[in-house]
Amino acid sequence: MEDVSKLQAALGGLCPRCRQGKIFKKPFYSPKGFDEMYEHCPHCGLRYEVEPGYFIGAMYVSYGISGGVALVLGFLLFYLGHDPEGWIYAAAIIPVMILIAPINFRISRVIWLHYVAGIQYVKGL
Repeated sequence: MEDVSKLQAALGGLCPRCRQGKIFKKPFYSPKGFDEMYEHCPHCGLRYEVEPGYFIGAMYVSYGISGGVALVLGFLLFYLGHDPEGWIYAAAIIPVMILIAPINFRISRVIWLHYVAGIQYVKGL
């Protein structure tokens, strides 16, 4: 099997240790269960949540992503909409934040596992 890069594994939602097993059980667009994770990697058995509250740090990643998206939308509204009233900012940004919530949830956990947690890739697992 061809090696998967760290970026490919992160984009695919794959285990950071073996880069083959899935992290989430269902696709992000499923109405129920977008947040359901495997407790252990189905391929190599890595326990994803090493301790209780392990993913609290991923909330900071999620906050950064949400803030960045809101900031970009705010700048776009400011420059393209010629600085509209405050309610227009809220009416445009809040629905986007709600729509990207499932994606943001998953991305933040994947980033936490791959780039912050310090889990090393083991070739050949």
